[in-house]
Amino acid sequence: MIRVLLADDQPLIRSGFRALLEAEEDIEVVAEAANGIETLALVRQWLPDIALVDVQMPGMDGIEVTGRIAADPALAGVHVVILTNYGRDEYVFTALRAGAAGFLVKDIEPEDFLHSVRVAARGDALLAPSITRRLIDRYVTEPPRQAAEATLTWLTNREREAVVLVAKGLSNDEIAARMAISPVTAKTHVNRAMTKLHARDRAQLVIIAYETGLVTPRTA
Repeated sequence: MIRVLLADDQPLIRSGFRALLEAEEDIEVVAEAANGIETLALVRQWLPDIALVDVQMPGMDGIEVTGRIAADPALAGVHVVILTNYGRDEYVFTALRAGAAGFLVKDIEPEDFLHSVRVAARGDALLAPSITRRLIDRYVTEPPRQAAEATLTWLTNREREAVVLVAKGLSNDEIAARMAISPVTAKTHVNRAMTKLHARDRAQLVIIAYETGLVTPRTA
């Protein structure tokens, strides 16, 4: 069962998402919040698998809520997905920087919304390659920072290869096929890379891959 917390200051939005989610046998809405402060308190109380958080809320916005969740070791199992009415690049990048597992626009089709919740619950990043390239083209244009680049020395060659493929939007099964290894081994490479690079999830691996120069917009 995927346990979900809904956070949005508009009751109608929350009720719509709740109706969609609770119609599914494998998803349960455990709590609702109308502002950022309430969201953080309920996340700590319920420890949901997924927190669907509106980017603009009173008291504390969704980006700050995300950052606080990501910084709390007790909430390591909570995957934050940012919701917004606007598909603005700066929101996407800031949300990922803060530790979000993904980013959804509220006019998403119902079937895509449900699929995205399940993807986030698995720990995969909600990042289409086209979105990733657009973000990097706009925000990561400066040369790699030496300090960031140095962190790559902690990775084995196979772990580096796995990180590159994650940054290109591949799933574990696709990484396994590309590297000619088993899906379990692919997942192990990804998880070890996340640990060594202190990445909370695959979304943060994508950011690290570009910031260190391991992947560039031209090679994605």
